[in-house]
Amino acid sequence: MTHTTTDQPARGASGAVVPVLAFAGIVVAVMQTLLVPVIKDLPQLLGTEPSNATWVLTSTLLSGAVATPIMGRLGDLYGKRRMLILSLAVMVVGALVSALTSDLLTMIAGRTLQGFAMGAIPLGIGLMRDMLPREKLGSAMALMSSSIGVGGGLALPAAALVAQHMDWHALFYGAAGLGVVSIALTLLVVPESPMRAKGSFDVVGALGLSAGLVLLLLPITKGSDWGWSSGTTLGLFAASVAVLLLWGLFELRHSAPLVDLRTTARREVLLTNLASIMVGVSFYVVSLVLPQLLQLPKATGYGLGQSMVSAGLLVAPLGLTMMFTAPVYARLSAKYGPKTTLILGMLIIAIGYGSGLGLMSAAWQSLVIAVVLGAGIGLAYSSLPALIVGAVPASETGAANGLNTLMRSIGTSVSSAVIGMVLANTANHVGGVAVPTMHGFRVSFLIATAAVAVGVLLAVFLPKRSLPVQHTQLRASSEEEVALAHAEEALRGFRGRVLDAQGVPVARAKVTLIDRRGRQAGATLSAEDGTYALAVPAEGVYVLAAKATGHGPLASSATHAGDDRTIALDLALPGETVSA
Repeated sequence: MTHTTTDQPARGASGAVVPVLAFAGIVVAVMQTLLVPVIKDLPQLLGTEPSNATWVLTSTLLSGAVATPIMGRLGDLYGKRRMLILSLAVMVVGALVSALTSDLLTMIAGRTLQGFAMGAIPLGIGLMRDMLPREKLGSAMALMSSSIGVGGGLALPAAALVAQHMDWHALFYGAAGLGVVSIALTLLVVPESPMRAKGSFDVVGALGLSAGLVLLLLPITKGSDWGWSSGTTLGLFAASVAVLLLWGLFELRHSAPLVDLRTTARREVLLTNLASIMVGVSFYVVSLVLPQLLQLPKATGYGLGQSMVSAGLLVAPLGLTMMFTAPVYARLSAKYGPKTTLILGMLIIAIGYGSGLGLMSAAWQSLVIAVVLGAGIGLAYSSLPALIVGAVPASETGAANGLNTLMRSIGTSVSSAVIGMVLANTANHVGGVAVPTMHGFRVSFLIATAAVAVGVLLAVFLPKRSLPVQHTQLRASSEEEVALAHAEEALRGFRGRVLDAQGVPVARAKVTLIDRRGRQAGATLSAEDGTYALAVPAEGVYVLAAKATGHGPLASSATHAGDDRTIALDLALPGETVSA
């Protein structure tokens, strides 16, 4: 029975799984960008001060940042599909709460619940890793990762259209409806993953991380209102440093931590997460600048005088281009590796912002900027989960991708605060209204370009290693040739073929990597020609366990020095067994 449960997701992972999981990501993005068209009207709509109205956006950001790593860890422990449905259900409740109120505090409570949906992104990526064969995993993760931009791009014109012609509460009813559809599709199409991490949920770690993140993100998002040198801002920053340091010490001593900081400190994971912050910064700048530039009246001398809906439609290609780059990313990554695609993506972003400095005088130019930036951001976002997945054991995928998604959120938060401050400090005040200037827009683009330059520098120092997410056809006839062929791909781990008793390749055999403490360190399915590839997290003695329907199981012990070598190891399954 155990075998049946483990094998089921691989067989049940139908072609509809990837679009259904990507749709969940799009729903999350729609929730995030829902109120962008009505930001300037929120104070009047809620009958409050502008500084209070910003909490409607800040609350979602904070709860999303807190929920992302926590839901990822819960998914690793108790089932990723279960936690994905829970995340979406909490979002639906939050959307309905917001739809039924115009009271500020109730609206903030509803928006806080909506932020929990952010956990869907790492959970979806984790489900894909657990269920899909290697040859489909690269493009699937790319689509899931870029869905956040796709949803944002599509939501802007749609939300603008609703806000212009209907009561603004209809936005929340729409989001709730999308959430219900996503839950129904997930229940119908997505099987539960059999992968489980050992241990229990780290409640103290979750509370500590939540407190530290809130203390860090609050002054980042509200610093321009409170004053960057005010006692409140500086006090919260100091408190966040203290809490996060104590949290880190606790996590290092905990036997089953919320975030494995030793894994996080590995060069490939650390540099990927730092690069993610920079990509997050660059992604949000265009979302803040282009809609404002497009909607400013032509009387300013530089505004493009577009309506709310037209501005949304001109920015929408940003998200659509991200979606179309997912299959392109898969091909590039298969040939050159995700490190190269990350660097290429960030260079395209830099070109987009650099050319944008001189392309701000016509609406069609904004369209060009959106398309170029969409292509670059799509490639960069698609590379991040592949780099993380290749560097951590399968049982930690949810938590690791949750942390990576959190890093992107921190990047967008920093971007929002810094660009908000730049635009406010460079604005012209006309009749008591602050009007952003062209100088402010150009400085914002320069900041984005600088962030991407830092990201490229970080990515250059990532280890150059292909990841086992793509299927490689092997026709080598000897063990030496197999070793030579795979050494060229620089996989740190084990590669080879799964064979039956007669030496015939076995397709879709489950190969599991187990470390010396008996924990699962990776898992994959053999390809049609029997080939498999598994990366090792560190040096040590491992057991490679292989099994397939109609064959006896096999456990083979092997040692890896933890260097960049690829060890060729064929796994020969015993003859046919009678299933009980």
